[in-house]
Amino acid sequence: MPVPTRRLAILVAVGAVAQIAVAVAAPDLAPATLLGWLLLSFGLALEDFVSAPSPGSIGFRRDLPMVATMGGESEATWFVSNPLDRTLRVGVADELAPSLRPTIRRSVLEIPPRTTAELKNSVRPTRRGRFEVSEVVIRAEGRLGLMARQGGRQVPAEIRVHPYFRSWKEAEIRINRARLLHVGVRSSKLRGSGTEFDQLREYTVDDESRRVDWAATARAGHPIVRTFRAERNQTVVNLLDSGRVMAGRVEEVPRLEHAMDAVMTLTAVATGIGDRCGLVVFDRNVHTVLAASNRRSQLGAVTSAMFDVEPALVESDYKSAFASTLARFRRRTMLVIHTDLVAQVVTETLLPALPLVTKTHLVVVAASSDPDVVGWATGKVIDGDQARRRAAATAALKDRERAAAELRSFGAMVIDAPAGELPGRLADTYLNVKSTGRL
Repeated sequence: MPVPTRRLAILVAVGAVAQIAVAVAAPDLAPATLLGWLLLSFGLALEDFVSAPSPGSIGFRRDLPMVATMGGESEATWFVSNPLDRTLRVGVADELAPSLRPTIRRSVLEIPPRTTAELKNSVRPTRRGRFEVSEVVIRAEGRLGLMARQGGRQVPAEIRVHPYFRSWKEAEIRINRARLLHVGVRSSKLRGSGTEFDQLREYTVDDESRRVDWAATARAGHPIVRTFRAERNQTVVNLLDSGRVMAGRVEEVPRLEHAMDAVMTLTAVATGIGDRCGLVVFDRNVHTVLAASNRRSQLGAVTSAMFDVEPALVESDYKSAFASTLARFRRRTMLVIHTDLVAQVVTETLLPALPLVTKTHLVVVAASSDPDVVGWATGKVIDGDQARRRAAATAALKDRERAAAELRSFGAMVIDAPAGELPGRLADTYLNVKSTGRL
């Protein structure tokens, strides 16, 4: 595809000015000089177009990060090769989605003969998910820079943008706290400090008499006590609801985003102290089942399993999700259901399915409340609109409280916390469950 350049436009403009001057000074010569100028311009443009290389002969390669993080910055690079024995001016425009926020989407390069130019770029994604990048448009100019050849080329690539782990500091604090409690503090001072046997040691005045090991005491001739630590290799499974109720927006993002942050926090804390953690993603159907593991790479595996999950506008099937979970996790497990406390949904779909899992597993329901609704319910009322909004907000909060009470009556633990506090509250609940031996 022939494309005129800015240089050709300048040349034509200068010629037009010159023709005006000729027309004023010598009107009889104007037609001949105009024709001559047009023929010259056309000839130069044609010759330049012929001298321009085909876009297909220009070497192009892009080096994109396979994985990027939403809100983070990742480096990308263009490699453009000049196959000619002269310096070549090449324009490049890449098909990068606006939400990737690339620093460069198009550029013009001066490439020396038989060399490859390297252009650094970066992406700062504002949306997670899978981004397929394919077409790149290349424009190669002729010797005089008057005309260029332009064409598109398919260079397939893919970027996976993972969710941003906002609460990683909260997770680190709780991992370090749990390690200090289990390693740096005597177990005898921790009530309900665990169920897994740790060691035998001599009795001190701080020890409870029920901790005395009488057989070891008889052998040693002086009191010996058993110490315990929180049991490791226990299992936590996150059940992430991606149905309709998770599409509601809290702090300008869907509730699903806050739930993902809570999932990553719990995974980091659980695997950080030696427990296994798994994931089930579901709505009307079960989409992902990630086996529980305590490997260091498990957080990355969980993040990768969630990166392209979007809320579907369908009712979630809890019975199907629980049946699938029970089929894969038979040992007593802490099941954390990440959903929302919509009273009608809880009553009609979640509660009837809950007995399937509460018989053998410890069930926690985690939901993120909307700080704006809380503010509307407790704020001052000045006019009629604010009064109606306050009444609606108060009714919505009472519905959430009623739904939470019904879940507790069925044996589930419920965490209904503001979006920013949910990950920390969930991690604290998990650590408390372990320290009291409930899991």
